[in-house]
Amino acid sequence: MKKMAGLRAFIERLEQNGELKRVRVPVSPHLEMTEIVDRLSKAGGPAVLFEETGTRFPVLMNAYGSERRMAIALGVQDIEEISRRILSLFQRLTGPKASLWEKLSLLPTLGEVAGYMPRRWRRGKPPCQEIVYTGKDARLSMLPILTCWPKDGGPFITLPIVHTYHPETRARNVGMYRVQVFDDYTTAIHWQLHKVSRRHYEAWKAHGRKMPVAIALGGDPVYTYAATAPLPENVDEYILAGFLRRRAVELVPCLTQPIEVPADADIVIEGYVDPTEPLRLEGPFGDHTGYYSLPDYYPAFHVTAITHRKDAIYPATIVGIPPQEDAWLGKATERIFLAPLRLTFIPELVDMELPVEGVFHNLAIASIHKEYPGQGMKAIHTLWGAGQLMFTKIALVVDADVPLRDYWAVARALAQNADLRTDIVFSQGPIDVLDHSCSQMGFGGKLGIDGTRKHSEEAILPSQAYPAPELERLTLSALQSYFPELREVNLRLIEAGIPVWIGAFHKSQPHHGRRLAEALAHHPAFRGIKAILVIDGEMPIQDLGDVFWRFANNTDMRRDARLIEDADGRPHLILDASTKTPELDGFTRDWPNVIVMSDEIISRVDERWSSYDIGAFLSSPSLKYKPLVRGEEAVAYAAKKASLS
Repeated sequence: MKKMAGLRAFIERLEQNGELKRVRVPVSPHLEMTEIVDRLSKAGGPAVLFEETGTRFPVLMNAYGSERRMAIALGVQDIEEISRRILSLFQRLTGPKASLWEKLSLLPTLGEVAGYMPRRWRRGKPPCQEIVYTGKDARLSMLPILTCWPKDGGPFITLPIVHTYHPETRARNVGMYRVQVFDDYTTAIHWQLHKVSRRHYEAWKAHGRKMPVAIALGGDPVYTYAATAPLPENVDEYILAGFLRRRAVELVPCLTQPIEVPADADIVIEGYVDPTEPLRLEGPFGDHTGYYSLPDYYPAFHVTAITHRKDAIYPATIVGIPPQEDAWLGKATERIFLAPLRLTFIPELVDMELPVEGVFHNLAIASIHKEYPGQGMKAIHTLWGAGQLMFTKIALVVDADVPLRDYWAVARALAQNADLRTDIVFSQGPIDVLDHSCSQMGFGGKLGIDGTRKHSEEAILPSQAYPAPELERLTLSALQSYFPELREVNLRLIEAGIPVWIGAFHKSQPHHGRRLAEALAHHPAFRGIKAILVIDGEMPIQDLGDVFWRFANNTDMRRDARLIEDADGRPHLILDASTKTPELDGFTRDWPNVIVMSDEIISRVDERWSSYDIGAFLSSPSLKYKPLVRGEEAVAYAAKKASLS
């Protein structure tokens, strides 16, 4: 592909490939854009450029929302090309060199790498500073900042490329951290506990000095990707951007802060964080988990200038119940970082898959070339120690010949090869702070399953046969007289030869999910079942994607997963994916609501759909998930901390 030249060139390329629609009627950034894009993203629809936004800036959304659009953004035909380039570069730089001539042959490679280093813009006024507002003129209300979901704490900048640096080492970080707008000149930046910019903030706080911050929007689409990439702390994101684009990123000093930004950015918000100030309450926010992340305290950012191109475009995204646009950014990372993961952590790694329903951090599936006993377990523990994969709740490992994107094949391999007595490991460790199900924020249980074929040395216990499941005994009608709380049963996995039973129930007793699953494990009909999953009964459970999304979000593997032996000594893995409440489960954290759009906005978009001219009518995805909502606020169940302590 030819070189990309900023956001306008990206939009032009999308349009040429039939990947973008222009909406020429006025559309509000307050909820309406979200509802339109939620429908499009879940239907695999196009990118959208909203041209009439109530401001001078068009809004670009869903630009990264497909595998094809991610490839266009990164300038390749296939994202796998990038992984192959990384592998080739590492092999050239690290392979043994027998002669002087072979060593000298590395010089072009070293020069190539040096060419990726960011450099200073030196051609007069940079595009990102064609228009300048400072002081009271630098008002955030000039931008079409989205309010995404009805219970959000306010408008949020959702595709910010946030620039910070360490006060001592000057090491730069370029990250994607949501930004909540409080007023024209003040925001909060969501620097989570485990993030590099949070460590920068703590370092500036230790020095007692104001921290320069710059928020870039737009520019070359590779910047947006690089800001999301899970790089080591000492690797500059703009080196990755240079590598991906095969040319250096050109940076320019901000006008009111001692910090640099890309010269071709569309919009730059300059400002500072004062670490001596009290933190501000940020949120709620409809997050990528499909639930609201609840309010918490984060640093305040003060605007000192806003600069932009004359023809600036405001990029935005939404997150929510998957699939959304962010799934494709995650898939790009999955493919691009496969080679570095293999080279630095897991040499036996063949492939890796992070299912969209697992919202990045809940599930990782890996296939390996297995050569020795215990290698599957070794891979599981290595995944939990590999960078941001430390947040993974469920790690599954299978053999190299299992196609990871065929989830049925993965499930069959696990069912056939995993002995519940020896091939399952429970652990605990860091969990993403956005996870609402763990009993302590940022810390919870993990589950690993070794689904590789076993060497003779691993067969430490005699094999234990499970009888074939009797489908007619596992139906709702057959079980409801024994378990009247059951509402629905999903037997699709069992019908496919995978002994996993899924049931929805009405929760009304203390620890009801766990107790029901234990009782089912002891029932004679479940002698041939290896895993039992119980889930709230408010929404139909025949869509396995929805089931897994709810299961992965609602389960702390330390608390809600366990092995139960039946009367014959066969183990069954039980999993309680029900909502945890203070009254019935003693849960001491607030439990968030599922994200859905308001009826008013759904009706408005229904009525206006034909005027948008973006294709055949699509109904609102929120209608499907409204039965899961409890109450009217972002909090579904508020923990009664005083009475439970």
